[in-house]
Amino acid sequence: MPATPPPPTATPDIFLDEIEVQELPLGAPLDEAEAEISGMAWYKETLVLLPQFPERYNGQLFGVLKADIEAHIASESSTPLVPFPMAFDDSGLHDSIEGFEGFEAIAFAGGQVFVTIEARRTATTMTGYIVAGAITASGSMRLNPATLIELPAPVPLENYSDEAITIAGVRLFTFYEANGATVNPNAVAHAFSLSFEPQAPLPLAPLEYRLTDATPADAENRFWVINYLFPGDIPKLRLAEDQYKAEYGEGESHSRDLGIERLIQLEITETGIEPTDTPPLYLQLELGNPRNWEGIAHLDNAGFLLVTDKFPSTILGFVAYPH
Repeated sequence: MPATPPPPTATPDIFLDEIEVQELPLGAPLDEAEAEISGMAWYKETLVLLPQFPERYNGQLFGVLKADIEAHIASESSTPLVPFPMAFDDSGLHDSIEGFEGFEAIAFAGGQVFVTIEARRTATTMTGYIVAGAITASGSMRLNPATLIELPAPVPLENYSDEAITIAGVRLFTFYEANGATVNPNAVAHAFSLSFEPQAPLPLAPLEYRLTDATPADAENRFWVINYLFPGDIPKLRLAEDQYKAEYGEGESHSRDLGIERLIQLEITETGIEPTDTPPLYLQLELGNPRNWEGIAHLDNAGFLLVTDKFPSTILGFVAYPH
């Protein structure tokens, strides 16, 4: 008679690896929370940091050289990186747009610059805009108000608008911040040619929590987005099942905290924007101290650069992800 098999034993929790964020200190004037960095992108060899309100700095954005960033990462230096001012003329849009609440995302293509803008219509109704501009030989930027296009919010959520841009070849896409299955069941990405002609929007696969910025797409039309949850937003976002957690699991610190800080890879197809088969990248949380990541940029094949807005402070960080 065969032996009776032993009863099943409990399987210990298996967590996805989490990546520690290496902080890169920033010097004045970006060493204060009031800088409110809302996006960033590469222009040639300069990482351009977008304050939500450039008029606080006399109409200036700020740049940090790639060589300086790489040197800081290699040496783990505690000496602050020195941001330099970059002239930014919004052609008076911060005064002329009703309910203007700041710039939210930035992207570059050749000599063009693209930014999104958030505006308030009522106490809980927002709208967004995208506008194009040109970069001069000296590196200054000027927006063209004639290119301004409204991006109406798909659902009435306070402080949410199109907060991410990705450029894929000769197309540009913008993304609303909330794209969960319940809160925004018909989520799309707005699409444009680089000559700023609107194209048919592409359906966007459900993504719980917030989508706060995106990298440019690679040759295979794949790109990365920041996927972030501030615990205080849970009621507003009306969360459905987290498909990524169901399929891949989560990081250990995420199992002990309500916040979510991770990067997700998406792919642009002819019929929509879908997740790839690459697992999410979980960042190691500072438990009880959520970091509102609002900007992302590749650092070649070494990993990603991330930046927060004013919560909990202005943080520029590096996430190693060789690929």
